[in-house]
Amino acid sequence: MQVLNKPYPKNCLLTVMDRYSATVRNMEQVVMIPSLLRDVALEDHSCQAPADEAGAHDLYSYYTMLKSIRVDVDNGLLPKDKWKAKMTNSDEEDEEEEEEEKSGEEPDLETQFHLHFSSLHHILTHLTLKANEVTKRYQELTGLTM
Repeated sequence: MQVLNKPYPKNCLLTVMDRYSATVRNMEQVVMIPSLLRDVALEDHSCQAPADEAGAHDLYSYYTMLKSIRVDVDNGLLPKDKWKAKMTNSDEEDEEEEEEEKSGEEPDLETQFHLHFSSLHHILTHLTLKANEVTKRYQELTGLTM
């Protein structure tokens, strides 16, 4: 069986997903001791608001979040029932979905698709930048910067 290596357009969702996955894999290879990332802010201290006000996370929480999302990007989503059990707000969302289904109104699928597609594209691009920042900051902390 031959694998098709088709070059996708720059802003294609598959390209963005591949770029994100590769960036996080690189981050995982560079960050040999993740515990060094604990209690280290992502931004420089001089330009940063207090962590309580900004809701900022430390580099370690970004590292674990980025790895977790990469697993979902690479392997697909959890089955719907397992995903709902994992979510804390699933009861509220279920009620909203049931109300929409009962109302008989057909949602504008094309509009929803474009909204979610552009949101996913934006989020993956942002997460890719964050993975690069975590990698760069780790290299600065450990003196591996070139």
